[in-house]
Amino acid sequence: MNKNPKVNQSYRYTAQRTRGIGDRPIRFKCSLQNTIIDVLRSKGWAEVREEDNEFDFFWADRGWMKEYFDQCFMEDHVRINHFRNHYELTRKNLMVKNLKRHRKMLEREAGKIEASKCDFFPMTYELPSEYHMFVDEFKKYPGSIWIMKPVAKSQGKGIFLFRKLKDITDWKKSDTYRPKEEKNDDKEPVETYIVSKYIEKPYLIGGRKFDLRIYVLVNSYIPLKAWLYRSGFARFSNARFSLDSIDDSYVHLTNVAIQKTAPDYDAEKGCKWSMPQIKRYFTAKHGIENVEQMFRSINDIFIKSLQSVQKIMINDKHCFELYGYDILIDQDLKPWLIEVNASPSLTASSEEDYILKFGLLEDLLHIIDMEGRMTGKEKRIGGFDLMWDDGPVMAEEGGVDCISPPSYSTNTFLGCHNDRKRQLRQLFKQLAAQRKT
Repeated sequence: MNKNPKVNQSYRYTAQRTRGIGDRPIRFKCSLQNTIIDVLRSKGWAEVREEDNEFDFFWADRGWMKEYFDQCFMEDHVRINHFRNHYELTRKNLMVKNLKRHRKMLEREAGKIEASKCDFFPMTYELPSEYHMFVDEFKKYPGSIWIMKPVAKSQGKGIFLFRKLKDITDWKKSDTYRPKEEKNDDKEPVETYIVSKYIEKPYLIGGRKFDLRIYVLVNSYIPLKAWLYRSGFARFSNARFSLDSIDDSYVHLTNVAIQKTAPDYDAEKGCKWSMPQIKRYFTAKHGIENVEQMFRSINDIFIKSLQSVQKIMINDKHCFELYGYDILIDQDLKPWLIEVNASPSLTASSEEDYILKFGLLEDLLHIIDMEGRMTGKEKRIGGFDLMWDDGPVMAEEGGVDCISPPSYSTNTFLGCHNDRKRQLRQLFKQLAAQRKT
C-alpha cells in the first residue's frame, strides 16, 4: 500500500526530527518497500542507499543476514531486525524440534505436569527423515486428517491435506521428493516438509475457520526480554468450514495471500477482525473467566516457545526480532501454536491494517530507542507491554481499559484498548520532566 498522508498526519506528534548519533542524524537502510519504509522516513532519519554499509539501523531481509551479517563490523549502537539464527524458532521443523526438546527437559527436571504446559502444538514429524515414525503414528489414528507443509515457504505455498498414505506415496514419487542423487539434473536435494495431525475441530465463527496473528518483540535473549503488542487480528477463511472438502484451500487455510484469490472474495470487507472484536465475541459467548484462561494459555505459548530456543539462539546486542505468531483456537478454547514468522507481512491490506502496522512499527522503534530517550525501566511503550524481563513482569496497580480486565497480575493486555498515542504523549512528557530534574 502506498503512503497514506491522512494516516501519517495523525502520527505527526512523534515524527519530529530526532537526535542523531553525535552531531549527525541517524542513518537507516531498509530492504522493504512497504509500511516499514514509511515509518522510518517519518522519523526524520537519514536514508542511505542499499549498497551503503555505513548505517545505524537496518531493516534487513533474511537473505542479507545469511550472506553478510557475519562479515560486518558494527559499532555498539547499531541495530538490525533479525537474530542471526532466528530460524531456530521460525523454520517450522526446527520450531517443533526445539519445542519437543524443551518439553523433554521440563519433564526430566520438573515433572510431567510442568511438561504438559508445552502441549500446545500438534503431533508433528519431519519428512522425509522421520517418515517411518510418522507412518507408525498414522496407523494409530485411522481416518484422521493430516496436513503437509514445506518448512521454508510462506503464504500457504505447497500445503495440502490428506487422509490416506497413498497420497504421501504419490508425493514421494514426485520430483519434489526425490533426492538429488536420484535425479538426472543439478536441482537441489529433497525439500523438507513437516506433517502434522490436523486440528479437525477448530473454533468457528459464522461457520468459518480463523487463526490469530499476534506480534511479539524480543530485544534480548540473554536475559530474555519480550514485549507483547496489544493489537493483532484474526484471519478468516473465505469459505465455510467442512471436512468433506480437504482439497479446498479457501476452506482450510487462512493466509490472506490465498483468501484474496477466492472468486467471491470481497476486498472491501476483507477477511480480518481486530483483536478487540475477537475478544468481545469470545467474552459474550463464553464469559470473562473462560476468556481470561484462554488468553493466559496464549501468553504461556509465547514464553514457552521463546524459552525453548533461548539457550541456542545467538544473542547479539545489535539484534532484535519482531515475531508474528499464528495461533489457532479449537472448540474447547484451547490455543494451538501453528507457526512463528520471522518476517510477518508489513504490507497493508486496508487503511485499518495500515494504521495497525504503522503504529506497531513506530512503537517498536521507540523500544529499540536509537535516540537514547528511554530509561530501560518502562513496562509499557505505546501499544507494547513488557511481558517478560528475565522473569514474568507484573502489572502495575490501577485499572486498564479492557474488554475483560485480567484478574491475574501479569503485564499482558492482548486485545485491550490500545491508546498508544495518548500513552506515548504521557511517556515523553514524563521523560522530559525527569531530564530537567
